[in-house]
Amino acid sequence: MLKATLPAHVPHPFSPAGRVNPYPAYAWFRENDQVHFEKFSGWWFVASHAGCASALADACFSASLGQQERTREDDLPASMLMSDPPDHARLRGPGALLLGPAALRAQTGGLGDAVSGVLDGLAGRDEADTTADIGEPFAVEVFTRLLALDAGQVPAFTSLARRVSVNLDPMGGPEAGQAGRAAVAEFSAFMDHHIQVLQAAGVDCPLVHLAADPRLTRGEMLGILSLSVVGGFLPLADLVSHAVHWLTPVPGLFASLREEIPDGPATNRDGGVVDELMRLSTPIPFTARVTRQETELDGMLLPASARVLLVIASANRDAAVFERPDEFDPRRSPNPHLAFGGGPHLCLGAPLVRWAGGALLRELAIRFPGLRQLGKADWNNAMVPRRLLGQRLQLR
Repeated sequence: MLKATLPAHVPHPFSPAGRVNPYPAYAWFRENDQVHFEKFSGWWFVASHAGCASALADACFSASLGQQERTREDDLPASMLMSDPPDHARLRGPGALLLGPAALRAQTGGLGDAVSGVLDGLAGRDEADTTADIGEPFAVEVFTRLLALDAGQVPAFTSLARRVSVNLDPMGGPEAGQAGRAAVAEFSAFMDHHIQVLQAAGVDCPLVHLAADPRLTRGEMLGILSLSVVGGFLPLADLVSHAVHWLTPVPGLFASLREEIPDGPATNRDGGVVDELMRLSTPIPFTARVTRQETELDGMLLPASARVLLVIASANRDAAVFERPDEFDPRRSPNPHLAFGGGPHLCLGAPLVRWAGGALLRELAIRFPGLRQLGKADWNNAMVPRRLLGQRLQLR
């Protein structure tokens, strides 16, 4: 039986006020109607951790059909995001050639250089912008190394990475859709030419290995590259701002990152700072699925072809799973958050975000242990990704 609708005094998470702070609505869903049907939109909202985790792992909930429910009238590039098992595994396997542990280990030295290069640029400065001066330059450095770009290609890549990131928001309007399509087409052409140059020069790198994988068509390979940038660039660029927001209000907590974050891509221990930041901030707060058949979820019977929104940001603050769910705890263990998804669609780039983000935050804490936020940063009102805007830092 359907339960009560969201009370009038609680802003709907899609309303302007709810977009800035959706957590009161999420809490109401968890406490009153964990599988909540919206009669006006026709969507089922899943708010609990158990419900979201179950649906992410259940083949009855189709990711491919879910992506077709985007309000934008554009097709995403062929990739893992647009597929279900067994085709999903065919695409995911080659993706590991670029983002898997072996590929990341090959980048160990380059990542250290990337961190140093970005933070060396802050030498002698008293203030900085978290995203423009630290987060985005670092994301550019990471992807430059990951994609084997040379210095002359960095400006073009940076512009394209910003532009393709509009595709993160599935509810963008027609103008955003048109801009996103154009950006993906330009990015694909840019990467296709770049790969041809690398192949002709006999370069041995993860990107060339990915491009040579016989399991993929050329379009599928370029779709995986587009997805890696669409899904990874802004979240990685915004990691510093999220860290500052959650850590600096507590005296000494930011400085403690020097000890809390382990080194290297293989040391992803439970309770890591990056995982806790992803849990609390959840840059991509929901993902869509469509049921292939009638199925039960959290005690509710969903019909076939039900449009289901798995509200990951709500699941990540479920008190049934997380003690003190609205607080930052760098030692939280275990931390079964769903910010990187779950089931077969667990984000392939999660190790990169953990490793790269952890390395940057640790070195930032070593160099600037007294770093603090100046003034107040505001959350954006876009649905995806959830970002802090206008954040300035006092470095010393």
